[in-house]
Amino acid sequence: MAGLADAVALDAEADGMTGRAGMRGPEHNAAIWYAPDGYDPGKGVNGRRMAGDSFLRGWFRHAEVAEWLAVTHGPGDARAFETLAEKMRPGAPVRVERLENARTIAPVGTMFFSGPNFAGETWRRALWGDTAYAICGITHTISTKAVMEGAWHLRASPQAEWDAVICTSRAVKAALETQLEMIDSFLAGRFGTTLPPRPKMPVIPLGVDCDAFIPDPAAGAALREELGIGTEDSVALVVARLSPHEKFDPLPVYLALQKAQAGTGRRLHLILYGDFADNYGRRIFLEPAAELMPDVTLHHLPHQSAERRLSALSAAEMFLFPIDNVQESFGIAPVEAMAAGLPIIASDWDGIRDTVDGGAGIRIPVTGPRVEHVTATGLRYHGGTDNYIQYLSQLSAVTAIDVGRMAEAVRALITQPDLRAQLGAAGRARARSLFDWGVVVPAMQDLFAELDAIRRAADPARHPPIPAAHLPVGPSPATFFAGFPTRALPRQMVYLWRGGDVSLARLWDLRDYATTRRVFEMPQDVAAVAEALAARNGATAAEIAEATGLSVARVERCLLWLMKYAMIEEGGG
Repeated sequence: MAGLADAVALDAEADGMTGRAGMRGPEHNAAIWYAPDGYDPGKGVNGRRMAGDSFLRGWFRHAEVAEWLAVTHGPGDARAFETLAEKMRPGAPVRVERLENARTIAPVGTMFFSGPNFAGETWRRALWGDTAYAICGITHTISTKAVMEGAWHLRASPQAEWDAVICTSRAVKAALETQLEMIDSFLAGRFGTTLPPRPKMPVIPLGVDCDAFIPDPAAGAALREELGIGTEDSVALVVARLSPHEKFDPLPVYLALQKAQAGTGRRLHLILYGDFADNYGRRIFLEPAAELMPDVTLHHLPHQSAERRLSALSAAEMFLFPIDNVQESFGIAPVEAMAAGLPIIASDWDGIRDTVDGGAGIRIPVTGPRVEHVTATGLRYHGGTDNYIQYLSQLSAVTAIDVGRMAEAVRALITQPDLRAQLGAAGRARARSLFDWGVVVPAMQDLFAELDAIRRAADPARHPPIPAAHLPVGPSPATFFAGFPTRALPRQMVYLWRGGDVSLARLWDLRDYATTRRVFEMPQDVAAVAEALAARNGATAAEIAEATGLSVARVERCLLWLMKYAMIEEGGG
C-alpha cells in the first residue's frame, strides 16, 4: 500500500501542483475565513479548535505571502485576526475584508474555510458569479450528521471544479468519495442530468510545529518524580480527550497493559493526559483500572498547558493511541508524539495509517462490523432517534482492537530499548519530513495556486451572478414573503410629518434594538430622515435622500419605521 508521502505526491501531480514552490504571488495566498470559534482553544478545547489554532500559527510562520488576509463577519473578529497577525508577524501587512463583500479579496483568488461544509459560502459567492474566487475547505471529524449532510448540500450548491476539500488522510478521502458516489448516483437518477465536476479532494495532512515537541528531559524527570515513577520504570502515555464515547474504550487497553507488564521485571505506569468529557467518562476511565490492571499504576493529568503536555511526552518511553471510534479521522496526537521522539503503538485505524508507519511504530489490527451489523444504528442517528453520543458508543461497542497484539507490542517496547530508540528516531524524522507546518503550508499554497489557475481559465459567462433577491437558498424576504402584507411600500409616495405624543428618541429607547446587537438602520440616520421631513410640508423619499445624503432605499427603510409608530402618514403619490 502506498504511504502518505506517495498519496500526497500523486494528488499533487494529478492536480498540477508540483514545481511551484519558488513563486509565491497572490495566487498562492488565501483569505482566511476567520472566526475565533474555529481557531481559539480559549473558546473550549476540542480537536477542531486545536487544529485551527495550530494551522494559523503554522500559516503565519511558514506561508510566503505579500499580505496576511482574512474575511470576517465584523469588526470584532477583524480585530482578533489583526492582533494575532501582529503578534505572529509584527509589522507585516494585514488586510481584513467583510464576508458580505468577499469578492474584495482580489487579487487573492482563494478563500480558505476551516471545515468541509462550505456550501453556504458557494451561495454567497454566487452573488458575484462562481468565478469570483475559489473556496478551499478542510476535513476534521466526518462522522457527524452535519458533516454528512453537508456533503449533500455542497453537491447541490453552486460548487465549482476550482473548489477543494482538503482530505487529511487517504481514509477520509475514501470515505468522502464513497458518499459522493452515492449522492451523484441519486442526483443523476432523480434528475437525469450530467452533474458538474466535484470539488478537488487532495490529501494534505494536518501539520504540527515539530520544534514545539523537542523533548525536555529535565521536565520529564521532574514529572516522574512528582508522580512517584522510578527511573527504571516504564511509562506509557495517552494524550487525548478522555471520552469512551468519542475516542476509545479504555477497558481493552487496561487488559492489554496488564498482560504486557507481567514478567517483564519493570513496573509499568500509564499516564492519561487530557480532560474527561463528563463524569461518566471519568468513572469509566478511572474506576476499572485497579481491577483490570492491578500491576500497572494509573496516573491522570488534566490538560494545563503546552509545557505540561511536553513534560508528559518527555517522561514517557512509549505513546499509545488505541482509537476505536469513527469520531477520529486523523489523530494529531501521534504526530506530536513522533515529533517528540516517542515510539507509537496505535490502532490500525483511519488516518493513523498515514501518520504511523512501520518505521515509526506498531499498528494494532482492528476488526469492525459488516454493513448489516450497523445500518440500523446509522438510520436511528440520521432519523433523530439516537443522538451523536449514542451513535458513536454503539459503533465503538462492535469495533475490536486485538488485545493480544497490543499486549505483545507494549511488552516489546518495555523490554527492548533498542527498538524504542529505533522507532522513536524514525518517527521524529517522519514527523519533520511529512507533518511539520514547514512542509504542509507550502503544499497548501500550491493547492491554492492550482485552484486559482483553474478559476481564471473558466468562462465567467457560463457562471453568471445570481440576483441577490432571488438566491434559491435565501431569497430576499420581500420576495419570499411577498404575499404576506396587504401591499409593498409604493415607489412614488409623498410623506407628511405628524410627530407624536412620544419623542422619536424615547421610542427608540423603549424599543431597545441594541439588545439584539443589530439595528435595521442607525438611530442618527432615522433622526436625520425625521428632521428632513419635519422641515418640509410633504416630501418624497428621493427629496429626503437628497437632503440627507442617504440612499433612497435607506431613507425608505427609515420612513417605514416612522410610519410604524404613526409619526408620519401617506400624503399621496
